[in-house]
Amino acid sequence: MSLKIIGSGFGRTGTMSTKLALEQLGFGPCHHMVEVMQNPEQPAHWAAIAAHRPVDWEAVFHGYTSQVDWPGAAVWRQTTVAFPDARVIHTERPEVDWWRSFNTTISKFFTKAPAMDLPPHIQDIFRIMSGWFLKETFEDHTDRDCAIAAYRANNQAVRDLIPADRLLVFHVADGWEPLCNFLDVPVPDTPFPRSHPRDEFWAHFGGEPA
Repeated sequence: MSLKIIGSGFGRTGTMSTKLALEQLGFGPCHHMVEVMQNPEQPAHWAAIAAHRPVDWEAVFHGYTSQVDWPGAAVWRQTTVAFPDARVIHTERPEVDWWRSFNTTISKFFTKAPAMDLPPHIQDIFRIMSGWFLKETFEDHTDRDCAIAAYRANNQAVRDLIPADRLLVFHVADGWEPLCNFLDVPVPDTPFPRSHPRDEFWAHFGGEPA
């Protein structure tokens, strides 16, 4: 199974809602950070990627039809080459809104994780990710201006490198229509999924630390 959809947008841009939407539209399973935490075959792949060792991208995404969110979003340059027929969905939201969400979830998690009582496999994943894409993506993920600069740079790089006819810049607030038009599928007669607010994010880790 090859990826049909590659997500290039940073985490906290509506990636969980997009994952649920894609799965509802028949493009599942959809790879997301939660898959790395829940699928025991996944961490070894990302440890290899973090170490910049050669990987078989078909093996990394075996069993998945689509991908959104980190860590997959950190390797969109590689996967868009490895899966040349895949379409690219780039999730975005206003940068100030993104920063507020990122700062109170992902950035805070990576800051607090060393002192948190996390299961061993989650601690291992934290170490892999913090030493790899977080460090390589952000000069300082805790600094607002640095984080927003990295967010802007990724948004622009996607626009610069992905042909327009292969790319959808997607805002989940726009709902089903642009997504379904891009994928050439009917619009469901159900509300667009809305998921993964701050409390849901922290529920994965036993609650938000002080």
